[in-house]
Amino acid sequence: MSAGPKKAHKPHEVVERALALSRADGCVVIADEHSTANLRWAGNALTTNGVTRGRTLTVIATVDGKEGTASGVVSRSAVTADELEPLVRAAEAAARGAHPAEDAQPLVTGTPHSPDFTDAPAETSSAVFTDFAPALGESFARARAGGRELYGFANHELVSTYLGTSAGLRLRHDQPTGTLEVNAKSPDRARSAWAGRSTRDFKDVDPLAMDAELAVRLGWAERRVALPAGRYETLLPPTAVADLLIYQLWSASGRDAAEGRTVFSRPGGGTRIGDRLTDLPLSLRSDPNEPGLESAPFVVAHSSGGDESVFDNGLPVRATEWVGGGELKHLTTTRHSAGLTGLPVAPAIGNLILDGGADRSLDEMVAGTGRGLLLTCLWYIREVDPATLLLTGLTRDGVYLVENGEVVGEVNNFRFNESPVDLLGRAAEAGRTEKTLPREWSDWFTRAAMPALRVPDFNMSSVSQGV
Repeated sequence: MSAGPKKAHKPHEVVERALALSRADGCVVIADEHSTANLRWAGNALTTNGVTRGRTLTVIATVDGKEGTASGVVSRSAVTADELEPLVRAAEAAARGAHPAEDAQPLVTGTPHSPDFTDAPAETSSAVFTDFAPALGESFARARAGGRELYGFANHELVSTYLGTSAGLRLRHDQPTGTLEVNAKSPDRARSAWAGRSTRDFKDVDPLAMDAELAVRLGWAERRVALPAGRYETLLPPTAVADLLIYQLWSASGRDAAEGRTVFSRPGGGTRIGDRLTDLPLSLRSDPNEPGLESAPFVVAHSSGGDESVFDNGLPVRATEWVGGGELKHLTTTRHSAGLTGLPVAPAIGNLILDGGADRSLDEMVAGTGRGLLLTCLWYIREVDPATLLLTGLTRDGVYLVENGEVVGEVNNFRFNESPVDLLGRAAEAGRTEKTLPREWSDWFTRAAMPALRVPDFNMSSVSQGV
């Protein structure tokens, strides 16, 4: 009796099987193996912990026609061996029912194979917290003794991505992502302070140091000062700078700029590449090999849109300077949009670093402030005007008044209205670049290194009752 066909379970086998099943003119298969471990705590005590595993499979079929090449994309989770062929057929049907794709390009060829393509996926587990958990418990005891309550969440994720194409690519990338967020509150909940960290493995985060930082901030909040809306000299910490500049990067489409629709459009036509954005010697860059912030060295596109194209899957990405010496150098492009605009091919990359060459810490910048505001973080950031990249949002978990180099109290929260591009032009000082966790975008973008920025006239447009 025949045993029947062998079922594919390993990620690389799933990719190979899906490619073998394809009847389309072209096929791209992406298998993402997810593994997560987390801890959650409240009131100085652990409340939950968990570990999860999962797989998402994306099949991209391309079909050539007289009028061009169409694409169809289907993604599903927990696909069994029996469901693999229906998934491939669904992608092919989507491609045959679609209009020719505007971004159609030949599938990428010539990229070296990943030597670990056939290896098992990387996995995380609760062991990632082996050293972190005891230190967290010690921070609970210290906070309890100091009259503070700690709330927070630690999450570690490993995603192994296997990418195969009918053009011969066999690529693999393992992406660890760790985030740590801690809120400290006074027992009456009247005072709150936040701190966050990004990490690859929880070996470089110190919950005791974070608790000490939060204790200082809760102490600052014992004195309250009411301030009206207005423009204030403001120190933006690295997390707030990251949230603003990540949105700027997401808005840096070369095609949109060339079509006159963004802050990077030149009046009268073209883009602002070559324009000076700031007098500070700032470099804004992305590099898949940046130590501690490593990201995928090739394009992984599960769909087309904006400056991302499924046809570019597997395209190598290299270090790119978006702003250099204060001057706009590059905008994001696909192969298709680069051809339309005449700009170099510059795919988006999974990290962002701002460096001004300075070495002053945020504490030293506070010490050099006559009178101004020190922010903790920003949240609920939304776009108001794409033509200027005007953003609005709220301050959260502590806005502090600085007088004569010292923090003298906590002030009320504000709604702000600012453009990150305009802020770079008005910034008077950049501090030391350090790894940071963007609070607003931490679900989508965690790999960032930023300095604090001093802005002489940050626009606090109204008072907010947020905490």
